[in-house]
Amino acid sequence: MVAKTQDSVSLDNLSKRASVYIDPDCDLYLELQYLQSSKLTKCTCFDIQLLTSKGKRPSLKSFQDVQGLIQQGKKRETKIVLRENSWSTNSPIRSQLWPALCGQHHVGKTMLDGFYWDMVNQVFGTTELPDKPIMLPPFVDSTHCLPYHLTRKGRAVADRVVSVLGYACPDITYSPTLYPITSILLHFMSEEECYHCITSLVAPKEKVFITQTKLLYEVTWKTVMQVAKKHAKSSVNYLSSLCNGKKPESIFMDWCWWILGGLPFPHLVRVMDCFFHEGIKVFYRVSLAILILFHKHATASNSELDADTIKNDIDNALPKFCKNIPVSPTKLLRTAFSIRALSSTYISRVFLKTEMLLKSKSLLSGTKQLVRSRSSDNLPTSQSQINVQMMSHTLTIREKYREGLDTCRAMLFTLWSWLPVRITMYQPVLLYTTEEHGCSLTTFYVRVEQHEPTLLMIKTCNNEVFGAYCSSRWYERNLKDDRGQRQAYFGTGETFLFSLYPERSKYPWVGIEGDTGLGHASELFMAADSKMITIGGGEGQAIWMDENIRFGKTDRCQTFNNPPLCASGDFEIRVLEVYGFVGA
Repeated sequence: MVAKTQDSVSLDNLSKRASVYIDPDCDLYLELQYLQSSKLTKCTCFDIQLLTSKGKRPSLKSFQDVQGLIQQGKKRETKIVLRENSWSTNSPIRSQLWPALCGQHHVGKTMLDGFYWDMVNQVFGTTELPDKPIMLPPFVDSTHCLPYHLTRKGRAVADRVVSVLGYACPDITYSPTLYPITSILLHFMSEEECYHCITSLVAPKEKVFITQTKLLYEVTWKTVMQVAKKHAKSSVNYLSSLCNGKKPESIFMDWCWWILGGLPFPHLVRVMDCFFHEGIKVFYRVSLAILILFHKHATASNSELDADTIKNDIDNALPKFCKNIPVSPTKLLRTAFSIRALSSTYISRVFLKTEMLLKSKSLLSGTKQLVRSRSSDNLPTSQSQINVQMMSHTLTIREKYREGLDTCRAMLFTLWSWLPVRITMYQPVLLYTTEEHGCSLTTFYVRVEQHEPTLLMIKTCNNEVFGAYCSSRWYERNLKDDRGQRQAYFGTGETFLFSLYPERSKYPWVGIEGDTGLGHASELFMAADSKMITIGGGEGQAIWMDENIRFGKTDRCQTFNNPPLCASGDFEIRVLEVYGFVGA
């Protein structure tokens, strides 16, 4: 037996939970009981791995090692550790590691001890588990309530956690992966800790972990399909050839269940180690790895799979392959993370473009007239109206409107109806105005560059009012690509132009309508350096401003297919205001 260290973690609590929550037939339960029966009340993660690896000494990081990286904000180093450290399935490190990983994504104040139990009392009137099954929230898909070897009591606890979450987060309308992730968390932590973790994942600061609407659920599988066509092309072509004329879309619709419903528990736990830190992009990579490994295994000379067998049950071919996946968890992750040129930025761009295309089909019917509406058809919510009211009080350009404050507010209501719905719920805050902070691009960057999104509003000396909703941080002008070069343009298709006076028009990204063959010029959203700011490009710049924020010009551009935003094309800036959104 190796010597103890100060990095030791207790098996007691984890083993007690196993005896209550985890089915005795589960491998995890049996391994925990074996360790407990060995009279190891405290044991390092190294000790446990040593016991289960027949004397080999792996180089594994302790929880304290990972915690130090998290506390120092070293996200990349944390990512590498999580990808490379193959802690055993039974390792109690996760009882500390997973809450720490989830906690770093939490927004707002930390929940007080006992908050969850107050919520349980509020929802159920008691903290005792009911004898009868709990009616689950409508966002749960009953066909995917995966228990992962939880006992009857464990499943009742999972039901209660998800039900309390549904009460606390009424905006969740469809989230089939939420229940399985809750069940996985309960293997390594208490009910209260599980709730705190899951709330951090449904409202994270930056990354996406769990989709919460049917639209976004559809966006994910279409994103996987698009990414796979580029980064697992031969595998997709192989699957398509076996579909007998059937579209492969139906296969990709179940992509997340290849992972959550198909992979053996040891593989799944290792995937979740990375998922709780990096977000849904881990699932994207693992799904591509599954496609690649499936293709490699199916076409191998000694494979048990043959084309006819796959053809006869094409819909279940991948889930069946996952259940008996012929590689170790380590090999699966190495395959996933060795896919080259698959950046988070690229995935986000595909995701956003897919989301906008779906929204345009369902809400806009593909007509430009509706996109460029000059009315306020999308009336703001009550909270949005409060936010518009707050913005109108800080708006310095309103003082010079001939039509008065009421017209200013009407213009703002129109502008608010054009913003992404999620943004309208946040409070606007004035970040920069030339009237207070001076006319300097340097000052502009200092006050604005870390905020995302931002709303730029320009009033010219001829009283024209126009601007842009900018989806990305202006700081991205400093970021470098894979070759170490600064990217000239950045931003996403959520960026749009608008004119408020004398015309009221919105000019969205041309790609929102699903046009193909638009070329590079259709994605020139934002650019900036020490001498200028540009929004839109291709045969002209929609908005260009100089380093003194005094003069500018506006032309038609290919990115937004807009007319010049003021009559003369060239303009002198009377006021520039930039707004951010608190909490966005």
